[in-house]
Amino acid sequence: MPRTRDDSWDLKTGVGATATMVAAARAVASRQPDPLICDPFAGVLVQAVGLKLFTQLVYGAIEFADLGVDWMPAYFGMRSSSLDDFVRDACRSGIRQAVILASGLDCRAYRLTWPPGMSIYEVDQPRVIEWKRDVLTGLGWPPQQGHHFVGIDLRHDWAEALRQAGFDDAAPTVWVVEGLLIGYLPPEVHDEILDAITALSPSGSQLAGDYVASGRPDALGENLRKIHARCNELDPEIELHGLTFAGQHADPVAYLTERGWTTRSADLAEVFRTAGQTAPTTDGFVELASFTRMLSGLRT
Repeated sequence: MPRTRDDSWDLKTGVGATATMVAAARAVASRQPDPLICDPFAGVLVQAVGLKLFTQLVYGAIEFADLGVDWMPAYFGMRSSSLDDFVRDACRSGIRQAVILASGLDCRAYRLTWPPGMSIYEVDQPRVIEWKRDVLTGLGWPPQQGHHFVGIDLRHDWAEALRQAGFDDAAPTVWVVEGLLIGYLPPEVHDEILDAITALSPSGSQLAGDYVASGRPDALGENLRKIHARCNELDPEIELHGLTFAGQHADPVAYLTERGWTTRSADLAEVFRTAGQTAPTTDGFVELASFTRMLSGLRT
């Protein structure tokens, strides 16, 4: 079904299904020798969502290589690990407030060791974030003190919802925008999100995430279309067509720099090298690396 500007989703449908796919990749990455990431929650949540293919991936009945995307566990493991390190460094610098936008099935709020007095805000679609909270609480992992869930569509006034949940816009904040600035929202909404982050960020705030380089307006959509047929063949519930919005997105590095951030962009090969790892060399990863970048920024 084509995307609309007021659509919504759960974790089996639309954009939500990609969050489940990413969680399956993190689960597989977590069980590798010398893993890039240790995410004990990812597999549990994928199983709870109940999409057959992704559950089979978690338990090894099917491999990501069978889908032609053997690079996914390494990439998503590294993406999450690099952002984990960024958040830890921000906390070491004294920041005590974190916002995770479009958190999906990420459990960074649960799996990282946070300093005392930390306030963490997860923001996502109401159905997504309420489901994750309820499932983990039911399994014995309730949110800890200072962990807040903000259920709101990022195309609405999420900044005000964040304030109402207790967010302090006078306190330096570390922002995680993982899997957000890559095409799942209309180009103008990307800009609105960056504007809102800037308005909520006093000096010393930090931001990190991934984004699609300019000149490739629907690179993610093209990538998803390539893997859709095989995924849909193995599990007809999975639909990866039409999940992105076409149109040229502003380069977030330039956009934030113009608004008072000191920014840095890194390609995926550099991210792997920094972690002492070798990036995958398969065609699918090389294609991904041709348009995906990692972004970091400091509000000055």
